[in-house]
Amino acid sequence: MRSEPVLQVQGLVKRYGTRRPKTAVNGLDLVAGPGITAVLGPNGAGKTSTIEVCEGYRAPDAGTVRVLGLDPQRDAAALRPRIGVMLQSGGVYSGARADEMLHHVARLHAHPLDVPALIDRLGLDSCGRTTYRRLSGGQQQRLALAMAVVGRPELVFLDEPTAGLDPQARRTAWGLVRDLRADGVSVVLTTHHMDEAEQLADDVAIIDAGRVIAQGSPEQLCRGGAENTLRFTGRLGLDVGALLKALPPDSQVDEVSPGAYRVAGTVDPQLLATVTSWCAQHGVMPDRISVERHTLEDVFLELTGRELRS
Repeated sequence: MRSEPVLQVQGLVKRYGTRRPKTAVNGLDLVAGPGITAVLGPNGAGKTSTIEVCEGYRAPDAGTVRVLGLDPQRDAAALRPRIGVMLQSGGVYSGARADEMLHHVARLHAHPLDVPALIDRLGLDSCGRTTYRRLSGGQQQRLALAMAVVGRPELVFLDEPTAGLDPQARRTAWGLVRDLRADGVSVVLTTHHMDEAEQLADDVAIIDAGRVIAQGSPEQLCRGGAENTLRFTGRLGLDVGALLKALPPDSQVDEVSPGAYRVAGTVDPQLLATVTSWCAQHGVMPDRISVERHTLEDVFLELTGRELRS
């Protein structure tokens, strides 16, 4: 597996229109290393424009883009055989049959995946001779995913890879993406599913207003701010000041409602042991102890002020 970045974007600017140009990407910096990088952002944030520039489908107005060390515009011929691309629109001729399109794409590569095995894995057996326009939305999505990975690319771009899939099909797609990583293939994916990013991604980039506003592993991003919260119930009117003195300096303790207590800060096994030990020393039987962890969705809402919608 490569140790250097597979994708490097610096100062990317992309505008649309001439009379009153709209800036979709505004000086964006992004680095994706080996593994799986998820790109999150509300609609209109600039993520799709960024990915399309990286794929070579759009030219940047400013900035530099390197994919596998190559310029997607100048080095398109050399880069194209090394990457796989899954588009939201599918990128398939509407009158072509599913199996013939997948076999066609496979023949363009020197060492493609086994097509029948890929068809079986993604549940496309029953629709192989069906034209693309007659496939269901989920079948079209699975075919587009198959076409993106069949050539064994070094890097694959997946735009909303599980949009419109049922839960079982989503899990199958997740397994395929994980297998790509295990085989040394790097993946850059956009998604509107927070659980998908948390389950799959080694690294997450959050884009808003044409810029990357946060990037890191899901664990790193979720550690920002109030990392965890511990809650428990007990008798009314506990001396929260005394409990606070027993805890690390960055802690906070509140009785948020009668008999319901919240401990905020860096919640780890030592803090949990301290709370339970303090309760034992003061004859308190804590009930319903729970740890609430900062989720990726919490981070996204705090940074953008918006929910992630498809």
